[in-house]
Amino acid sequence: MPGEAREMTEFLRAALGFPAAIPGVLLLVVVLYWALVACGVLDALVGAVAAVRVSLLVALAWFASLAGAVLLRRGDLSGALPSVGVLIAAVLLSALVTRLLMRPLGRMIAEEAVPTRRDFVGRMCVISTGRVDLAFGQAMVRAADGSAAVIQVRQQRNRDDEPALKAGNTALIFDYDAEGEFFWVMPYDAELDPHRSPR
Repeated sequence: MPGEAREMTEFLRAALGFPAAIPGVLLLVVVLYWALVACGVLDALVGAVAAVRVSLLVALAWFASLAGAVLLRRGDLSGALPSVGVLIAAVLLSALVTRLLMRPLGRMIAEEAVPTRRDFVGRMCVISTGRVDLAFGQAMVRAADGSAAVIQVRQQRNRDDEPALKAGNTALIFDYDAEGEFFWVMPYDAELDPHRSPR
């Protein structure tokens, strides 16, 4: 037991001392981040590949600096200069190993597509305002994930016989005006919607 206790004490000193403490703090942040993502408290703030890359880099840097600190203590080479050297070497080594590991991992991790307003183009919407013209109109549209959104819509009637859209009408979103931040819509039969749920 005394030998195991001595080894545990040596490990704790190395883990809590310089240089392992610096990547150790970062490792705690990474672990907390992934725990909150797993619990659904946080969404992944960066792409999946980038999050894995940073996590791997931090974990490898901590492990390498911890191993280096233990070797320094056992070799009686403790001091500021050797410790800084271990930290630099640990970061460089972990960056190299991370780069090598991310080549196969990057292909296995699917990047989540970031939704944009243009994703609504080609979808059906239901008009929610009493009228839609060149200056005014709103509609409700469903995204690919099933969520609903209220959007600004406009209708340009090219013919006098083209029906004016009003509340409850189904319309097709056919373009997005980025400058005006609204969608161009036209009357459309809901039965022709390729995205509608089967009955």
